[in-house]
Amino acid sequence: MPPDETDHGTRDESSLTVALALAANLGIAVAKIVAALITGSASLAAEAAHSVADTFNEVLLMVGLRRSGRPADRRHPLGYGKERYIWTLLVAVAIFGMGALFSFYQGVQTLAGHRAADEGGAVVGYAVLGIAFVLEATSWQQAVRQVRAAARAEDLPLRAHIRRTDEPTSVSVLLEDSAALIGLVLAFGGLGLHQLTGSPVWDAVGSLLIGVLLTAVALVLGRINLNLLIGTQADPRLVADVRAALGAAPEVDWVVDIVTVTFGADRVLVCARLDFRDSLTAGDVERACVRMAHELRDAHEEIDEVFLEPVPRDDPELRERVIARYGRTSRPRRSES
Repeated sequence: MPPDETDHGTRDESSLTVALALAANLGIAVAKIVAALITGSASLAAEAAHSVADTFNEVLLMVGLRRSGRPADRRHPLGYGKERYIWTLLVAVAIFGMGALFSFYQGVQTLAGHRAADEGGAVVGYAVLGIAFVLEATSWQQAVRQVRAAARAEDLPLRAHIRRTDEPTSVSVLLEDSAALIGLVLAFGGLGLHQLTGSPVWDAVGSLLIGVLLTAVALVLGRINLNLLIGTQADPRLVADVRAALGAAPEVDWVVDIVTVTFGADRVLVCARLDFRDSLTAGDVERACVRMAHELRDAHEEIDEVFLEPVPRDDPELRERVIARYGRTSRPRRSES
């Protein structure tokens, strides 16, 4: 399957995941706001802010999916794939700014005695939390299904896939929905303990814990997208396959250097410096470069661009740059004759 078709399929699946999350969060946010106003619960107010933030987040993710799918042009020859990471990074900021800070504020206000929940409205709060849990679980299942399928396709454990993924949209939804389910449990506990003990401290603690939870999710999402924006190496297994394929080519004496960069979901740039056999003509080298580029793209559909540069292996400046980057020089697949 060509890379553009693969990316289109990934975008369609991610769009479905985001759309389900958006619909769930919008309905949940309205219900939580009403319940928070009726009960006066800090935990419910924190959860309402959480759902409002998540609703805006899904809108940002949808914008990122659409804008990152634009084709390459003269000003952006490698396309707009990395724009998806910018919008997902904004999602992380929104989670902290709109959700976590408000949760901390509600908790502190309750501890200071400036607000207290109406125990008579607790039934409404429990009902809303229960309905919200069902809706969030539906969205969470879709996100888990997509992330697990992606992990299986890459033959990676789930945690390793989340750390390495270059498609953060579904991971963002998964983390958001996971935090939402945990947040609902915390709100239920805060509201329930307040009703049982009569102390609003438990309601405040629930709100503060929701703030801590949202902050943790924001930090994880921020780290994932920051690494992707900086530019990360492709999957180490892909790099090893590329090195082996280039080293096995009959025209190549030595694989001097390989640089890979992810620049979008399932899009990888490969740059390699190769020491070709001295007996080859310029035409032989040109044809070999074209053939090897085709072979790499055929073997790995995520490889989008390939640049191969003929260089001498014994150039001291080039050797120093390779050692500075990797701590050693690259080696060919077969031993040097």
